[in-house]
Amino acid sequence: MDDQSLDLPHLSSGKVRDLYAVGEDRLLLVTSDRISAFDVVMAEPVPDKGRVLTAISAFWFEHLADVAPHHLLSTDLADLPPQAQRPELAGRVMLCRRAEMLPVECIVRGYLSGSAWKEYRSSGTMHGTPLPAGLEESSRLPEPVFTPSTKAPVGEHDVNLSFAECADLIGAELAGRLRSVCVELYTRGAARAAERGIIIADTKFELGLVDGELVVADEALTPDSSRFWPADGWTPGTTPPSFDKQPLRDHLDQLDWDKTPPPPPLPDEVVAATRRRYVEAYERITGRSLADWPGSST
Repeated sequence: MDDQSLDLPHLSSGKVRDLYAVGEDRLLLVTSDRISAFDVVMAEPVPDKGRVLTAISAFWFEHLADVAPHHLLSTDLADLPPQAQRPELAGRVMLCRRAEMLPVECIVRGYLSGSAWKEYRSSGTMHGTPLPAGLEESSRLPEPVFTPSTKAPVGEHDVNLSFAECADLIGAELAGRLRSVCVELYTRGAARAAERGIIIADTKFELGLVDGELVVADEALTPDSSRFWPADGWTPGTTPPSFDKQPLRDHLDQLDWDKTPPPPPLPDEVVAATRRRYVEAYERITGRSLADWPGSST
């Protein structure tokens, strides 16, 4: 499937999504089955991954609409321009309002993991702010914390921002709104996931402005934008297994690969195991079957 062959203005392509203009005020996001690890896109797609990411984002946009408005208008092929109504795109498209995106990654952390754990281990801080002593890797934080970062150009790394630096970048009032909205989105989403046996350790939101209104854009609380852990696999002081790409990461870690392109070929069983993780995350969190989402072959 060559999404870039759509007869629409192609704006950009990321590791997973392709972005098109639909008139002056709308965008079309097409979510592919591409998967990356260690910032390298694998040669093999993971079947249905794009449908999972689209379906779970649509679920959260609807479920959390009372916390903040979102950019999603439709996931229905019938609502797209005729040239984009291609059957192979069913279930992986989002027609959205065009937003003026804010220049910060809105990260919320509920648990001490990843780069935050590395910083705490060396300095007792997270994004420069002191944390209580005695925390372990994967410890639950006393409360969810908004830890923004810059949006780095492709090939470069994001830079962590303190809240004061975020306020300097976009203004104190808007930074305060971002923090309160994102913490509430995370809190509500994490509570829903916890009821279904999944811990959302941290997540990343992207927000923008539509006619001056703050809206949630891109994706929301997906396995790609969040760190999902099975609740029964979480123990402070350890690194719980990730709920999404763990079979892929485990396989790659066993290889003599320097984590630079080109990626090694993936065995069919690794692709299949990764697909099962994504599908299970969607079905457990939403209580819905992916077979009922558009584009199912069953």
